Amino acid sequence: MFKKLFSRTTPAQPAPAPVSVERSSVIDLTKKAAVSLNKHGLSGQKAAVYLVLDRSGSMRPHYKAGSVQYLAEQVLGLARNLDDDGQVPVVFFSTDIDGTTDVSLGNYEGRIEAAHQLLGHMGQTHYETAIEYVTKLHLGSTAHAQGIPALVVFQTDGGPSEKDAAEASLRTAAESPLFFAFVGYGGKIDFLRELDELTGRPVDNASHFPAPDPQNVPDTALYDGITSQFGPWLTAARAQRILR
Repeated sequence: MFKKLFSRTTPAQPAPAPVSVERSSVIDLTKKAAVSLNKHGLSGQKAAVYLVLDRSGSMRPHYKAGSVQYLAEQVLGLARNLDDDGQVPVVFFSTDIDGTTDVSLGNYEGRIEAAHQLLGHMGQTHYETAIEYVTKLHLGSTAHAQGIPALVVFQTDGGPSEKDAAEASLRTAAESPLFFAFVGYGGKIDFLRELDELTGRPVDNASHFPAPDPQNVPDTALYDGITSQFGPWLTAARAQRILR
């Protein structure tokens, strides 16, 4: 009887495997970024594009999965629409500035992982160090001398080690022509919303885009998240004479 009843039992069905979003080539990413820019009235806009990457210890699985490398490719696609030189300076940060590199159409494949592996220890999460560094980098650039603003894609997977210092650095940066588009990986990014709504700034110089599962974020959603508040910031920055 046991054998007969057992044979009638419906076998357990395996759980469906997670479906990852298909990754696009940089050429296709360039086209998708152009659509987003056009949607938000930014066609023809020039900007120096920077990428800031978190290297705190909790970021290790995101580097291993290739999510950070792909983000660099997505930002490169965006830069090819905005930035005349088609090259994206990349800043790695944790407790301090861990190192820098760049990505371009002729040199991007595997570049982020290769640079990451050479940088050694992964520390804490000091936003202020990265915000201050990239602000100084842009203010000393040829693009700034030409009156071109900066669009900084700032990726992290957690709140800052020093909350007050992070807020103070963003307030100070609001006086310069840089817009910070924060991209948050994972589920511990509530502080990015606080930065987005931070008071005491002459203009709102930040946005935040949550990416709890970065392996499954469509390119179009990321681009819209980065570009949607850039246009309003440009208008406000010109009105405040932060951007000429």
